[in-house]
Amino acid sequence: MKKLLLFLLCIMHCALCIQANAQEGEDRGYIVKVGDIAPDFTLTMDNGKTIHLSELKGKVVMLQFTASWCGICRKEMPYIESDIWQKYKDNKNFVLVGIDREETPEKVALLREVTQITYPLAYDTKGEVFRLYAHPNAGITRNVLIDRNGRIIMLTRKFDETEFSELCDLIKEELNKK
Repeated sequence: MKKLLLFLLCIMHCALCIQANAQEGEDRGYIVKVGDIAPDFTLTMDNGKTIHLSELKGKVVMLQFTASWCGICRKEMPYIESDIWQKYKDNKNFVLVGIDREETPEKVALLREVTQITYPLAYDTKGEVFRLYAHPNAGITRNVLIDRNGRIIMLTRKFDETEFSELCDLIKEELNKK
């Protein structure tokens, strides 16, 4: 009887894993795609300022969807800090915004402290901005790179070093365009 119960639990676990992977599928959980105009939004930053994506037209924008409970996010954030933010933070044509999904300002402050990042973070306390870009139950970490015309030019999911390198190369390429 115990073996049967254990077997059934294993089957249920496998089914849930398959379902989760199927939800991400080819689109990796995104509802936007490369070439789309990035959906506009307004968010409050952790420094109290407000950001409107539409006001950033003319700049290369990177959005990083994150949360304190996301282990992959915490692994990726130091790379974003060193390989992207520290390199381009003084470039007036580049904007990086970490968007914390469905957490309190206190959790966001703790995430900043634990990861030791200095790049801007915004509050998406109800997940409304996340749902403009991805399915409500889709996972994070994910990055959205937007060109100067407001078009999405790259979408990443999870943290893959090769894909991250491609993201860094594309940011550099876009910033070198006149």
